[in-house]
Amino acid sequence: MFGTRRWTLLAALLTLVSVILASCGAPADTGTTGNTGTTGSPAASTAAATNASPSAAASTAATTSASPSAAAGTTAGSAAAGAGKLEIFSWWTNGGEADGLNAMFEVYKQQNPGVDIVNATVAGGAGTNAKAVLQTRLAGGQPPDSWQVHAGRETLSYVDNLEPLTQFFKEQGFDKVMPQLLLDQLQINGEIYTVPVNIHRSNMLWYNPKVFQDNNLQPPKTMEEFFTAADALKAKNITPLAVGGKDGFEAAHLFESVLLATLGPEDYTKLWTGDATAWADPRVAQAIETMSRMLSYANEDRSAIGWSDAAQRVLDGKAGMTIMGDWAEGYFLSKGAKVNTDFGYAAAPGTDGVFMWLSDSFGLAKGAPHAEAARAWLAVAGSKEGQDAFNPKKGSIPARTDADKSLYDEYLQWSMEQFASNTLAPSATHGAATTNAFQQTWSNSLEVFSSNLDVEELIATLEDAIGDLSQ
Repeated sequence: MFGTRRWTLLAALLTLVSVILASCGAPADTGTTGNTGTTGSPAASTAAATNASPSAAASTAATTSASPSAAAGTTAGSAAAGAGKLEIFSWWTNGGEADGLNAMFEVYKQQNPGVDIVNATVAGGAGTNAKAVLQTRLAGGQPPDSWQVHAGRETLSYVDNLEPLTQFFKEQGFDKVMPQLLLDQLQINGEIYTVPVNIHRSNMLWYNPKVFQDNNLQPPKTMEEFFTAADALKAKNITPLAVGGKDGFEAAHLFESVLLATLGPEDYTKLWTGDATAWADPRVAQAIETMSRMLSYANEDRSAIGWSDAAQRVLDGKAGMTIMGDWAEGYFLSKGAKVNTDFGYAAAPGTDGVFMWLSDSFGLAKGAPHAEAARAWLAVAGSKEGQDAFNPKKGSIPARTDADKSLYDEYLQWSMEQFASNTLAPSATHGAATTNAFQQTWSNSLEVFSSNLDVEELIATLEDAIGDLSQ
């Protein structure tokens, strides 16, 4: 068990070292994105060049500085004239997520024309690489002004580095226009630290309608139906299930939907309370066996492709299905694909009626170099205008309850209805239920499992990491 623990920690350390070394050696991107006046390339993994180095980031962001204490006494609207720069740190580099971020930048620039946005993105799905780079910067005392963090327990990993935003929430009226569930999840020791921009659904199955029609298949509602469909596709030399691994979270993402299908929402949620007895439930081992069987129908080059590559294989008809969060819809739309023609959607097998949720949010760094500009950014991130610009492109629904639904496509309107009516369960892979420390072991151990399919090793590793749920 402890050998496995050391292996996953070593894998995490090697990821961190590789990202930092790559950032030190890559040339800094000084170009602009579109015509927004935004510095940096949102789509290139080499954007880490100016992100990973604390000294480089400090020189980039140090043009002007607003005192956090002074900014805290103001109501956020437009950033003060001459604020200069604003560094936003995220992992949104793919298709719809990059498009959505740029759309929100546009809203910000209209309201704050004197501020140059430094778009500090680090490629890697679910933030696996970005979080490592961010931790290095925070440890070095060089935080970005505002960074992406998953709402929920993940925020515990950053409370010492974030300014409380409880009063800011009230000033902006955000507490009046966001669901109570989300407001409850945002509370850490009685304070709110981040502003949510969206709600995503993790447990989604995406499929190719033509492939299914040609093979007389329906999207599977149960695990038994999934394996029946998988057998039919395999017989036609079509990859039944496209799965990635290059971004470091794809296997974990798939597994949380399998766990939910096997345990049901109540017992699934108990896994993240820190109670070791929940992991002794024999259905956990059953879920791992199911995961192993599903991977036998997946592409063998999992470690070489990312989640978006897996989604593209579904679009291209090379694979029948993929299980991924609904940012996949944003990716499909960015490729010009049309819902129910080029791609279809359904709840992941065995999870219909349950909405496994996660939320992206942004916080204000303690000691932010441009705190006033950052507060203006948070005002946009939580605003109706900002969220209605961002979410239709991202493939997510707004965190606010007063969105203009006419701006959202068929899938997203369906998702809004599902969120309002389904049983809710938090995502482990995407921070609603887990801390960064646990996520690191969770994701790494499942990527290892994706290769070696060792059930006992995976159970031992996850049981050993339960203590990390409180860190």
